[in-house]
Amino acid sequence: MGKFKEIIKKQKIGVIPAGGGVGVMKEDYGKSLTVLLLICGAVLLIACANIANLLLARGTVRRHQTSVQMAMGASRRRLIQQALTESVILAVLGGAAGVALAYVGTRLILIMEFRGAHFLPISPSPSLPVLAFALGLSLLTGVLFGVAPAWMATHANPVEALRGANRSTRDKASLPQKALVIVQVMLSVVLLTGSGMLVHSLRNLENRNFGFDAENRVMVEFNAPPTSYTPEHLQALYRNLQERMERTPGVERAALAMYNPWTDNWGEGVVVEGKDSSILGENSGASWDRVSAGWFKTIGQGILRGRGIEREDTATTRAVAVVNETFAKKFFKGEDPIGRHFGMDIQAYASSYEIVGVARDAKYNDMQGDQRAMFFLPATQTMSFKESVMQTGETRSHFLRAATLVYHGSLEQLEPQLRKSFAEADLDIPITDIHSMSDNIAANFDQQRTVARLAGLFSVLALVLAGVGLYGVTAYSVARRTNEIGVRMALGADRISVVKLVLRGALMQIGIGLVIGIPVALGAAKLLSAQLYQVGGWDPAPLLVAVAMLMVCAFFAAAVPARRAASLDPMKALRTD
Repeated sequence: MGKFKEIIKKQKIGVIPAGGGVGVMKEDYGKSLTVLLLICGAVLLIACANIANLLLARGTVRRHQTSVQMAMGASRRRLIQQALTESVILAVLGGAAGVALAYVGTRLILIMEFRGAHFLPISPSPSLPVLAFALGLSLLTGVLFGVAPAWMATHANPVEALRGANRSTRDKASLPQKALVIVQVMLSVVLLTGSGMLVHSLRNLENRNFGFDAENRVMVEFNAPPTSYTPEHLQALYRNLQERMERTPGVERAALAMYNPWTDNWGEGVVVEGKDSSILGENSGASWDRVSAGWFKTIGQGILRGRGIEREDTATTRAVAVVNETFAKKFFKGEDPIGRHFGMDIQAYASSYEIVGVARDAKYNDMQGDQRAMFFLPATQTMSFKESVMQTGETRSHFLRAATLVYHGSLEQLEPQLRKSFAEADLDIPITDIHSMSDNIAANFDQQRTVARLAGLFSVLALVLAGVGLYGVTAYSVARRTNEIGVRMALGADRISVVKLVLRGALMQIGIGLVIGIPVALGAAKLLSAQLYQVGGWDPAPLLVAVAMLMVCAFFAAAVPARRAASLDPMKALRTD
């Protein structure tokens, strides 16, 4: 949620009016919120399947009681009303608890993600339509699966139930429950695989090469100088600031710029001397920045050919520029760019700047987007243009508002010293923000990190629900087959055979769920990979981990009922009705 925090920060300082970031938030977070909504929907389905399992089991267990009540004269309508009342009460209580948890949960998420923020352009309260949908679905599940067993029981032959017809070893009554467990397993493997892919993508993003040396780098942002300052005044101010920053204890070097990486940047059309720029058409643009001497060493951006911006580049020397690798490939296509000339927008200015160096590509723009062509101009040099728009842009570009330091120490010690130095240099350029480059990189992936964490949390919840469902069905099956197990043990079956019998049935459900779920997970992974960074549609690691977790969960969920079945006393089991 790094962009979201940037919106909040800009709203605090007045760059974006309150509420003006909502449209940006929708654009930046739409895909992530869609993924989370699908994950929540899958977890909701698993929870509904668990509710259905419990209600079906309760209805089946009470089938004998229902038959007795009917034999004594109870009407079908009264029995169905009783089941409906119980189901609705349970659904309402569960829904109310869920609403309370939703209100608490949303606030906890916002507290974790936006610590210290005084304004949020979103409401911490859950969406009422979503809550109504979830509550309605829980009610529907409770009513449907609470009434269905009662309806089936009241339309069965009471004589058959009283005779013990439900002792059949084929156990057809548990087929709907087993089918629901299979659905839970299928959804769980999809969720676990998807969350694994999200974590993999986040790891790839955080460990990618951004083109900078982020270690010990501190990024400073301050108010641009007043527009009334002359170029001579600005140059003297920048020299004073740079010297003051470099004299600060712990600061190894410092440099200033029009903007630091990952903030709003400028872009212009590029015209190259001796080349027809119309060939590139709309693709002739490039980002650019204006920087002080020593910028590339300070930011940790290597120079591959030529040199960087130096102190010798003054207002009286030739106008120079440093370009990045993408710029050189885009506009020179294998030619040596050193010594070549280019300009902005109009062919008449194609000889404005001489290229003196090629810098390594670095992510000044979107961390996750494609690398852009970019060039850098010295803060000490100016250019004159006949066009008023171009001259205005040229003048504005000299009002720098950012700096980067190589600093060894803690930010808590650096910040008061820097603020004092800036205040002594000029009261009109107060510092607005100080943060380490490492923290800034991490903050830019808050959105992906939050989605990955929530997806992992929901996937674990789905796994637990699937395990609970499997345990419930297996325990119910053991209870129904107590008489059959007693017969088997009386005829010579040992405990290991009984354990195998129970585990075989449980693992069979897991196996069927995996057979169905793995292709579904692969299909979902292919769709999800389009939203991820360097994660293909076929990534075996998350799928294998998901399968392994499900198998382990299934084993422990089935082991308890299996152990209970193996410890049955055959004589007591044979007496079970």
